[in-house]
Amino acid sequence: MGKLNKLSGFPELLPSGRVIEQYILDAARQVFELHGYLSLETRAVEPIDHMQRSGEIDKEIYVLRRLHASAEEADPGLGLHFDLTVPFARYVLEHAAHLDFPLRRYQIQKVWRGERPQEGRFREFTQADIDVVGKGPLAFHHEIEMAVVMATLLASLPIPPAVIQVNNRKLAEGFYRGVGATDTQSVLRAIDKLDKIGADRVRRLLETETGLTPEAAAKCIKLASIRSLDASFVEQVRALGVTNELLDQGLSELAAVVTGANAERRGSVVADLRIARGLDYYTGTVYETQLVGFESIGSISSGGRYDNLASNDKQSYPGVGISLGVSRLVSILIGKNLVSVSRAVPSAVLVAVADEASRGASELVARQLRARGIPCEVAPSADKFGKQIQFADRRGIPYVWFPATTDPEGAAGDTVKDIRSGEQVEADVTRWQPPPDDLKPRVFSNVDTSTALRESL
Repeated sequence: MGKLNKLSGFPELLPSGRVIEQYILDAARQVFELHGYLSLETRAVEPIDHMQRSGEIDKEIYVLRRLHASAEEADPGLGLHFDLTVPFARYVLEHAAHLDFPLRRYQIQKVWRGERPQEGRFREFTQADIDVVGKGPLAFHHEIEMAVVMATLLASLPIPPAVIQVNNRKLAEGFYRGVGATDTQSVLRAIDKLDKIGADRVRRLLETETGLTPEAAAKCIKLASIRSLDASFVEQVRALGVTNELLDQGLSELAAVVTGANAERRGSVVADLRIARGLDYYTGTVYETQLVGFESIGSISSGGRYDNLASNDKQSYPGVGISLGVSRLVSILIGKNLVSVSRAVPSAVLVAVADEASRGASELVARQLRARGIPCEVAPSADKFGKQIQFADRRGIPYVWFPATTDPEGAAGDTVKDIRSGEQVEADVTRWQPPPDDLKPRVFSNVDTSTALRESL
């Protein structure tokens, strides 16, 4: 093999990083299933025209083509999916006759986007989504539920505090109509650029590209500056003097989400009227999530309400969902050294081998430990016991097991050594159990974040 060229935007984790990722995925599955979400998986490819209908993302799609395809089949019209919501909507339409509604599902898969790689942004990455989809109507309380479930998951992880920022598309669209906007999507996309280009340039965009008057543009910028931990944002919006029926509905819904979610997970949700979300299919509540102290990295979790994405001529299937950007979160945790792992291998025990003739006895011990759910491995070679202990230490394996025939101290029975403390005791392979904290690799925080959330709010 010749010189290897690293592919930008396609991350590959080292073993310790994979432990962190698996820890987050396991926590996600546990929290999602505790809240009644079933697991689904969809294919990796979707028709390009279907994906393009969901927003201005055509430049981000990786097209699927066979290398040796003939001219007439060179463009099958397929691309790798750029998120999990659009494929899920298609899945619902295709399989609706065999599904029970409201359908509560979680989905953990890779997605692909052809965008410029940068800190926390990749071309291939893993997402963990939850969605609730109804047949016909979908109760509003599920929009509160999304924030509560994601807040519960994030609070269970050894990471800096996370704040879920929520807004409502009805609120934004109603306000923009109220100030005279005729193309509310263009206004929304301009506001979505506030963090990237600043208020002055966004104001100019609103005046030159969306046709708003200077006064109307100023009110849209002012709206985007409103942020509140409770429903007090309603009066702040009213004070801007804009009236619209859709605005009223959006204000009511957003107040319910903020109040309801914080009643269950205090301080986890904040109304932030700057949040826009770029995809066109959102119709109600929208979510974005930032780690306190690491806001410059961007959102680690996002989503929203969509009423028309999964619909056909006969039936509508409105939904609401939220997604955790697993790869982005992992990259932040590793890149900022926010977490550590107790070990990079699953083994809690290394079973020593005195010589190759007695390897069978060591293998028997390993089988007995595994039968009781204790991860272990047998020493790869019959080196001196000091080297076998060093091998375990390099891998982070906390215990070395010496079968009676291999015990360097000549004990009559099996012994097990905690190589961290040096303590060695007799052990019965049918009863010995490591402490719970040693059974599996642990992920723990490197930073004190106890006051970060209070200071941010």
